Amino acid sequence: MQSDAWTSPRRRSTSCYSDSGDSSCSEPFSECGSDDLSFTPAAAAGIHRLLLSCAAEASEDAISSLMAELESPAPSLDSLRRAAMELRLLAKHNPDNRVRIAKAGGVRPLVKLLSHADPLLQEHGVTALLNLSICDENKATIVEAGAIRPLVQALKSAASPAARENAACALLRLSQLDGAAAAAIGRAGAIPLLVSLLETGGPRGKKDAATALYALCSGARENRQRAVETGAVRPLLDLMADPESGMVDKAAYVLHSLVGSGEGRAAAVEEGGIPVLVEMVEVGSSRQKEIATLSLLQICEDNAVYRTMVAREGAIPPLVALSQSPSVRPKLKTKAESLIEMLRQPRSPSLRARPAAVVAAE
Repeated sequence: MQSDAWTSPRRRSTSCYSDSGDSSCSEPFSECGSDDLSFTPAAAAGIHRLLLSCAAEASEDAISSLMAELESPAPSLDSLRRAAMELRLLAKHNPDNRVRIAKAGGVRPLVKLLSHADPLLQEHGVTALLNLSICDENKATIVEAGAIRPLVQALKSAASPAARENAACALLRLSQLDGAAAAAIGRAGAIPLLVSLLETGGPRGKKDAATALYALCSGARENRQRAVETGAVRPLLDLMADPESGMVDKAAYVLHSLVGSGEGRAAAVEEGGIPVLVEMVEVGSSRQKEIATLSLLQICEDNAVYRTMVAREGAIPPLVALSQSPSVRPKLKTKAESLIEMLRQPRSPSLRARPAAVVAAE
C-alpha cells in the first residue's frame, strides 16, 4: 500500500481475514454461548436419569418443590445445589419449562443465589437465569427481579470462569429487552468488565464479550461513550488485525458502533485504526469489506484531516476495485463511490498541518 508522509504503524498481512467462513454481509453475531454444563464420566453416569427427566416438561408441583428447597429457612448446601442445578437443567432443555419456572416465581430465588458464597451454587444461579432469558417473555421479569447488578457483580468476581462467561451472556440477552435495559446494564458497570473479558478471556469469553458489547453499544448511546472511555478501541483493533483470533468480524462490528460518535472516531484514528480498516477493504471477506467501508465513511465524513490520512494509507485503489466488483451489492457500491469521491476532494494544506489534539476535538 502507499504510505506518503504518513506511515502505517502495523505490519501488513497478505492473508484474508475470516472468522466465520460466511461471506455474506449480515451481522456476524450468533447467539452467545449457551449453558455448557459438563461432568466427569462418573458424575455423568450418576445423573443421566436426571438429565433425561429435565428434557421433559416439568409439572408445576415439581417446580414448586424445587423453589421451596431454594427458599427453605435452613437448607443444606447439597439440597440448594441440587435444586438450583435441576432448575438450571429444566430451563436448559425445554422451552415450556422456562415459561413455567418464571410464572411460578422462580426468578427471584435464583437471583438471590448470585450473591451466595458457594461458587458452584452461584454458577447454577447465573446459568439458570441465562437459560430462562432465552425466552423473550422472561426478560422483563428477570430485570424487574433486580438481576442486573448481581449479574454484573458475577461478571466481575465470580470464582468460576463459566459463571463469568454466562453472566456476560445473560446480560447480553437482557440488553435486548429495550434501550432502558441496555442503559441500566451500562450504568451498573458492565462495560469495563466486558472490555477486560475481551482482552483477557478465553475464546468463548472473548466472543461473548464482543457480542454483549455490540448489543449494549447498539442499544444505548451512553454505552458507546463508556466503551470508548474504558479503552475498548485498542483490543478491538488488535482482534481485527489478527485473523487467527477468530474475532475479526465481531470486533469490526463493535468498532463500527463506536465510530458513530466523535469520541469513537478520534480513538479509532489515534489507536491506528485507519490502516487496519483499509487493509480489511483490500483483503477482507465480503462482509468485512462492507463494514470496513462503512466505518471509514463515518471516520471521513466530517473531518478533512482524517480524509487525508485515509487517502494516504492507500484506500482509493481497493475502494475502486470494490465499487467495480460485479458481486458487490448496489448499496455497498454506492457507499464505496461516496467514500472515493470524498477522498478525492481537494485537501487544504492548513488542515493537513493541524495538530492531532485539534483533530480529536472536532
